[in-house]
Amino acid sequence: MSWLQVIVLSVLQGLTEFLPVSSSGHLAIASRVFFNEDAGASFTAVSQLGTEAAVLVYFARDIVRIVKAWFRGLFVAAHRTVDYWLGWWVIIGSIPIGVVGLLFKDEIRTGARNLWLVATALIVFSLVIAAAEYLGRQTRHVEQLTWKDSILVGLAQCLALVPGVSRSGATISAGLYLGLDRELAARFGFLLAIPAVFASGLFSLPDAFNPVGEGMSATGAQLLAATVIAFIVGFAAVSWFLRFLVRHSMYWFVAYRVVLGSVVLLLLGTGVVAAT
Repeated sequence: MSWLQVIVLSVLQGLTEFLPVSSSGHLAIASRVFFNEDAGASFTAVSQLGTEAAVLVYFARDIVRIVKAWFRGLFVAAHRTVDYWLGWWVIIGSIPIGVVGLLFKDEIRTGARNLWLVATALIVFSLVIAAAEYLGRQTRHVEQLTWKDSILVGLAQCLALVPGVSRSGATISAGLYLGLDRELAARFGFLLAIPAVFASGLFSLPDAFNPVGEGMSATGAQLLAATVIAFIVGFAAVSWFLRFLVRHSMYWFVAYRVVLGSVVLLLLGTGVVAAT
């Protein structure tokens, strides 16, 4: 990989990881449009370590509070607060993507990154997001979360293994369908992503140095730089996005996804960009 490619893709990763527009889809598109070769799923997974580190810092107080409450409530029933149960819901909700990710890891790194699929997912899933925004009652709050909610949102997170879907788009949409208020749906989705993304990034680290399948190799310095850049940009992005969701709907991102997906399909159809 060139340093220019590392910088561009890392900034793009930080900007899009938390928005419902699919960071992995953007990296796959940008790699082929601007650099004529896919950086690969492993580089994407490793760069996501930076954005998830940004989540850890941004939600540090919440995470510490939840972890403390979980350990206190684990042995003393009287200490089982809302935060204690939220800890369990994050654990339970993280299981589906771990299982699915391991079962389909080869497909995720190869065929799933076909730009025909990415562009189609951008457009089709935008309809899911729009429907969730329209139908979501947004009447349920954190104390009303259940284990069923965590499993359903966790299953929705599995859809993000397909570039073009979007992790935040899938989890927020699932939360809205379940009646959660928009900010809670986003926060729960971000917390749910932490175990999955860190596990994926660490698992993919060796392959990012020497890809065994599709993708480009990167040096240790490049991977470190990618993680740092994604962290800095991602921290600003998550802070902005949560404030945005309090006052605005996700229809803005729906329109953007449809336009981007349509442009990519046009580029593919005219032969300007190769699908793989």
